[in-house]
Amino acid sequence: MSLDLAPEPTHAPAGRRADDHNRAPAAGPEPAAGPAPGGTDLPAGAGGPLSPNALRRIVRELAERPERWIQHVRLSTDDRWYRRLEAGEDHEVWLISWLPGQSTGFHDHGGARGAFTVALGELEELSLGGADQGLLVRRLPAGTTRAFGPEYLHDVRNTASGPAVTLHAYSPPLSEMSHYELRAGGLVRTSKEGPEQW
Repeated sequence: MSLDLAPEPTHAPAGRRADDHNRAPAAGPEPAAGPAPGGTDLPAGAGGPLSPNALRRIVRELAERPERWIQHVRLSTDDRWYRRLEAGEDHEVWLISWLPGQSTGFHDHGGARGAFTVALGELEELSLGGADQGLLVRRLPAGTTRAFGPEYLHDVRNTASGPAVTLHAYSPPLSEMSHYELRAGGLVRTSKEGPEQW
């Protein structure tokens, strides 16, 4: 897989506005392994969105080859730093760095399937389980990979004492993201953004 390096943005996509208050369904637990509905395990470029398992393989393989991305890592005290490493018709790959205290807030992926791996450091992921599970908190040490389907919502944060670096893949490429607040009645959508804001 060749890297198509895009210009360096300075901050990771994050909700910054609160202008759209529509109730969103709570996110369920991570989907079971296997192709998502409508997804395929076809190699990149074979057409159609890739499955969460295919995206998981992409980020794992890339994490095992730090010479392909380590030189691009930057740290920003303002917000998470990010860089798109690859942009194709069926998927894209992002590199994100996190300083302690930085987080995404609850967000979706605009209907895209996704996967990410913690290449360096440690993160924490929050998601909503079923009615009897409530808020799920997962510790994500280096080497952990998470994959999800198109309806998944979560909040990823660096609660550790040092920086972290992650690799993310989405299929189809991200076209929009919505951000949410966790309130007593569940998640409420607060903003929506598109690629022009990244």
